[in-house]
This record gives sequence, C-alpha cells and structure tokens, in this order.
Amino acid sequence: MNQSEIKKLKQILQQIRTDLQELEKISQQAGKTVELDQARTGRLTRMDAMQAQEMAQETGRRRQQKLLMIEVALQKIKADEYGYCTGCDEEIAFARLHIDPSNTLCIHCAEKL
Repeated sequence: MNQSEIKKLKQILQQIRTDLQELEKISQQAGKTVELDQARTGRLTRMDAMQAQEMAQETGRRRQQKLLMIEVALQKIKADEYGYCTGCDEEIAFARLHIDPSNTLCIHCAEKL
C-alpha cells in the first residue's frame, strides 16, 4: 500500500472512531437499569424494556470492541506495521481495508476461519 492509501484509511478509522464515541454517549442512557412503575406497566411491557436494555448493553460491548480494534489499527499505522495479515503476514488488499480498515486478516485467512 502506498502512503496516500494509508492516509485515506487513517482518516476513515478516525471518522469511525468519532462516530462510535458519539453513539456511545447517546446510548449510555439506554443501558441503565430498567425501572418501571409496576402499577401502570404490564408484564409484557416490562419484559420488552428488559430486552431492550440487554440489546443496548450488547450493542455497547460490540461498540467497545470495535473501538479497541480501531485503536490497534491506528497504533499499527504509527508503528508502520499497518495493513499486514496477522495470520500469514501478507499484505491485506486495500479494497478489503477500505471496507473495514480495522481488518486484521487477509481474505484467505478470513475464509479459513
């Protein structure tokens, strides 16, 4: 990969990180403990609220995982080690990284999994 491609991918990574951090701020309220007025809320509504809470918490965990992957990719860019497969040490195709710049596997190693 050339430097302009790496620069473009770095910009994409930084934008995704910013977007995910903003989503995290917005969605923190959804993951809080469900407190419903038992006298005014039926059982199904409480169950729906609890399910929504669980889904929000799982989404938050996935978001945190993605943020970690982005930070690793940005550190690799700094160390000039970005764009190489962790499975076979071959260069990951720019097109693959353009789709998801935090990818750590080339298409061949990903298919093996």
